[in-house]
Amino acid sequence: MSVAGGRRTRAGAIGVVGLTALLATGVMATPASAHTPVWTVDCSKVTVDLTAYNPRVTNKVTITADGKDLLPTRTFGREFHKVVDIPTHHAKVSIRLVVEAGDGAQFSKDDTKVSPVCEGQDTPQSPSPRPTPSKPAPSKPAPTPSSTPSSAAPSAPAHTPDAGSSTPGDLAETGASSSTPIIAGVAGAALLAGAGLVVVATRKRRTSGR
Repeated sequence: MSVAGGRRTRAGAIGVVGLTALLATGVMATPASAHTPVWTVDCSKVTVDLTAYNPRVTNKVTITADGKDLLPTRTFGREFHKVVDIPTHHAKVSIRLVVEAGDGAQFSKDDTKVSPVCEGQDTPQSPSPRPTPSKPAPSKPAPTPSSTPSSAAPSAPAHTPDAGSSTPGDLAETGASSSTPIIAGVAGAALLAGAGLVVVATRKRRTSGR
């Protein structure tokens, strides 16, 4: 009876140890398999989901973009969920996720992904320089009238011929009227007539003296 009871006690102890080891293995395997973080990156944001971490230790997460802090180091327990906006960029950006698990380096994560350029955010062309407006030429000052009278003699006004002036080729007007020849003819006739009367009178005197 004592031998049989000892065997039963030993078998029961082995079973308890085996079950305890199996449970411990399952408990340890569950958080270990869940320590892989899930995260995605697109052109405008980073999405991070960390679950099933050991809440009894201090876990840390950091996100950088081209070496600059996008999410400064944060501590978390069992879970961490975050959506972080990426600033507008015109070239690809390198996004790095660092997770430090407090229960061992084998559960930590250091991964890098690339954020592409969003559609419509291509590198903008530099604006063409605006033409410099030309400055208006400075206006010249009005000439100051000289106080000294000009020494040059004023030019004589052009002679305007009268309407009755003779045409070129005519003799210059001497002051005699156009009736001068007629008067001269009458005067000559009168002189001849007077001379004739003198001659007649002389003959009569001579005749009467005889």
